[in-house]
Amino acid sequence: MLVPPSPLLRFGLVLGCCGVLLAGCDKKSSDQPAAAKSGQVVANVAGQTITTQELENEFRLANIPPDKQKEPALVKRVLGEMVLRKYLLTQALNAKLDREPGVLLDLLRAREQVLESAYLVRTAASKAPSKADVDKYVANNPSKFAGRKVYSVEQLVFPFGPTSQSLVEGTRGMKSLDEITQRMTASGIPFSRTNGAVSSGDLPSDFTARIATKNPDDIFFIRSGANGLFFKVLGDESRPLAGDAAYNVARQLMRADAIKAEAGMASYTANLEAKYEGDYAKIMQADSAK
Repeated sequence: MLVPPSPLLRFGLVLGCCGVLLAGCDKKSSDQPAAAKSGQVVANVAGQTITTQELENEFRLANIPPDKQKEPALVKRVLGEMVLRKYLLTQALNAKLDREPGVLLDLLRAREQVLESAYLVRTAASKAPSKADVDKYVANNPSKFAGRKVYSVEQLVFPFGPTSQSLVEGTRGMKSLDEITQRMTASGIPFSRTNGAVSSGDLPSDFTARIATKNPDDIFFIRSGANGLFFKVLGDESRPLAGDAAYNVARQLMRADAIKAEAGMASYTANLEAKYEGDYAKIMQADSAK
């Protein structure tokens, strides 16, 4: 039987850990007048300020290129969203929501996720590939570069949730999107059926090899972000990627691979160092023995 820590102990631990987090927020608030004096404030709302650094970071997170960051309509949208967020932050603080145990746990989790991502990105960046490494990667992945193709497809797109894998398994052997549509409709799974395009550059090399030897009625499945995608290939068009464009894409793909590799090594080390207690030790040992 699993015995979790008592609510009082858990709440005490959360309060202690969040002290650092909340102290950091208080420090930021105390720094706001200094930012205003330096002319870095772009907006004030409900006692909160928005600085140019925050606005630039918002552009970065939204993948908005520098040449677009001065467009009035875009600035208005992004800054308006930030103003709303700051306003709601003040309302939440006034309601003392930041002191509720569940919210404190969510704040801790968000902090952990940001720091986890920052560490992996920095570690991977410290091992940046040389030009020779990038050239070799481009040569070894023709389906993403010199031999890149864009497939025109008929597709079913649906949100990929916890039960979606069983749906995918259950569609094996189906020879038409109509069959899969009927299965999804019967299961109450929302989806959209449209024509679209899939690039071989976004697929694993072995997947593009399967498409190259496909039968006319073959149905394929891939994950695309938070969605699942069933598709039937209708045709293809060569879209080679070369020069600076290929170099930049290759560096991005290699960086993503490096981050994934760092995460894998960190996971292995973390599991070696972790010490589980009570029934959790039995569960984790049984899981690792599989």
